[in-house]
Amino acid sequence: MADTRTISKVYAGMPTTDGAGVKLTRMVGTAELDMIDPFLMLDRMDSDDPSAYIAGFPNHPHRGFETVSIMHEGQMRHEDSVGNSGLLKPGDVQWMTAGRGIIHSEIPEMLEGRMSGFQLWVNLPAKHKMVAPKYQDIPAEQIPTVSEDGSAVRVIRGTYNDITGPAESLMPVRILDVTVDAGANWSITPNEDNAFFICVHEGAISVVDGNGESQEVSAPSVVTFEGDGDIKLSATSAGANLLYCEGTPLNEPVARYGPFVMNTHSEIRQAVDDYNNGVLAT
Repeated sequence: MADTRTISKVYAGMPTTDGAGVKLTRMVGTAELDMIDPFLMLDRMDSDDPSAYIAGFPNHPHRGFETVSIMHEGQMRHEDSVGNSGLLKPGDVQWMTAGRGIIHSEIPEMLEGRMSGFQLWVNLPAKHKMVAPKYQDIPAEQIPTVSEDGSAVRVIRGTYNDITGPAESLMPVRILDVTVDAGANWSITPNEDNAFFICVHEGAISVVDGNGESQEVSAPSVVTFEGDGDIKLSATSAGANLLYCEGTPLNEPVARYGPFVMNTHSEIRQAVDDYNNGVLAT
């Protein structure tokens, strides 16, 4: 067991609303799990009731971090103050560097059916918080998939089995969208200096816990680990879909206020003033 990591804790997430009343489950960024440096927030959207998502996320600002939107089902229209516009379809990913400031909207373009996906917030170091904003629209067909015995891993950012994902980031992070068939096994070796977590968003997995016992974890849950070596898991009879997030901790002060993430409260006040004065995204 010395070369295998065990479960440290399982977090169920917190139901909440955001935007114009979109119903979400906040998996990271709650009172129970504030952040996993450098990951500030992870929201899971999953509903087949249009009234729970159709109003979307009208124009709102960001500064100081990157947002990663991953669409599994449904579609979402993006428009921003830099002049970008794109339509996220099933399997697509949008990677946006807010930097010094951007104002954007994300509006669903469907009236029926299931809408599911994630938005992940990745913190930026102090030296990059005021960089020029950047937008990447990554279609599903540009995201490589590594198929193994009973698993399929979409490599969004970083490298897995010598395959590198197309997303560009100012942070050394690895984001993998993983499907594990019923009864199949999957493993990964995190960098020993990195922080990481797994979000189980469909089905269930079985992992050894800190007592050496097999523990089943059902969706939706975020799993953190302890120990050294590999993470080894198996999907239950329901199979499993996972989001794997790994990155180098910044270990910098974090000041947050709504859509702004900086290092000090004075920088937050400046962001609010810039937005109120119409110069945040100029």
